[in-house]
Amino acid sequence: MSFANLNSNLVRLGAASAAVLAPVVAFAQEAAPAAAEAAAAAPDVAPHVVYIMNSLLFLVSGFLVFFMAAGFAMLEAGLVRSKNVSMQLTKNVALFGIAALLYLLVGYNLMYPGDNWTILNVIGAFSITSLQPVGATAADVDVGYASAGSDFFFQLMFCAATASIVSGTLAERIKLWPFLVFTAILTGLIYPIQASWKWGGGFLDTNFGFLDFAGSTVVHSVGGWAALVGAIILGARAGKYGANGQVNPIPGSNMGFATLGTFILWLGWFGFNGGSQLAMGSIGDVTDVSRIFANTNMAAVGGSLAAMALTQILYKKIDITMVLNGALAGLVSITAEPLTPSLVSAVLIGAVGGILVVVSVPLLDKLKIDDVVGAIPVHLVCGIWGTIAVVFTNPDATLFGQLASIVIVGLFVTVSSAIVWTILKATMGIRVSAEEEMTGLDVVEIGVEAYPEFTKR
Repeated sequence: MSFANLNSNLVRLGAASAAVLAPVVAFAQEAAPAAAEAAAAAPDVAPHVVYIMNSLLFLVSGFLVFFMAAGFAMLEAGLVRSKNVSMQLTKNVALFGIAALLYLLVGYNLMYPGDNWTILNVIGAFSITSLQPVGATAADVDVGYASAGSDFFFQLMFCAATASIVSGTLAERIKLWPFLVFTAILTGLIYPIQASWKWGGGFLDTNFGFLDFAGSTVVHSVGGWAALVGAIILGARAGKYGANGQVNPIPGSNMGFATLGTFILWLGWFGFNGGSQLAMGSIGDVTDVSRIFANTNMAAVGGSLAAMALTQILYKKIDITMVLNGALAGLVSITAEPLTPSLVSAVLIGAVGGILVVVSVPLLDKLKIDDVVGAIPVHLVCGIWGTIAVVFTNPDATLFGQLASIVIVGLFVTVSSAIVWTILKATMGIRVSAEEEMTGLDVVEIGVEAYPEFTKR
């Protein structure tokens, strides 16, 4: 190699190194202008890079949302009595498997039919999910989006989360198999049909301009409506309400588990909301994902602190269960629009959610609706609030479009859930006997007690 060639190669190497290092040195304020100029002059990202980054976002976010299954399990295990812990753990493992199977067989294509709607843009396509071929090339995929496997994996996690919401509300008195049958119908039909109306390009999206970024209505209120109907038809736990209207508290078994479950859910929510950006192949997309993470976190902070303060004011003591549900309420509240709010707005949106939980729990008790873990206030009430709150930060949202969509989804889920619960009650029976409820579902339904040394006989 000649000296001239060597010198030329060194110059090219130096230029390449500078381009690679520019984003790194940009952390120093004095280098920011140079980094900005370099970024502005850089070419657009290649399509295959967009495809890779989007697929990576779906997969990593899907991992986080999957971990929410553990959060729901721990939260419910902590908020039920010792004699029912194994039952709740079993339900959460089983419902995830059933959701995955039904979403594969019918749910995914019902939710995302593309141009293959069965009935206009109301009912999607009835077909089994399929993936791209092994070793796919650019010709086999939508290079501008993401892999089919990553998309299916990510969307499945939302479907399973909807069923987890129902599990906690109906704890301590529902039979296992009727609950799992309802889960199959919820995840295979009810959830994907209404989700297609927004996320699949259905009529709520095209005709009403409905905005629900990550699912305050599409996911959370759906689980809340199904849980509310189930709780009314199932009835309250024995001893929860007295004949003269008094409410008898039934403490949970382990606040440590409940707190751990809340923090796991909090962590998983970053994937829940951040992944719903559905893109990570540009500077704008990555910036938006980081903004969503920050807003999601601050909404949870607002909800937990507001619930803490309000319980102190109302009851002169802080209720840890309200604080935990306050954090979850903040997360649900910001889910409909985690991108456009400022950090301060996110705190306020979450704080309203925390207040709504503290107010809603005693209201449900006055109506004698027994919600063991507080899922109805968290997911239904705050899901509605979060969907309405979109109009305060996103100028593209209309109050009519948001309210109409809330009502349409609510009516569909309420009526369909009522039909399913009523049929199950008439055929299989949905409630254990009074004696079995007293003994505990770990013994009568599962056969393995979570705390065999300490459970009262």
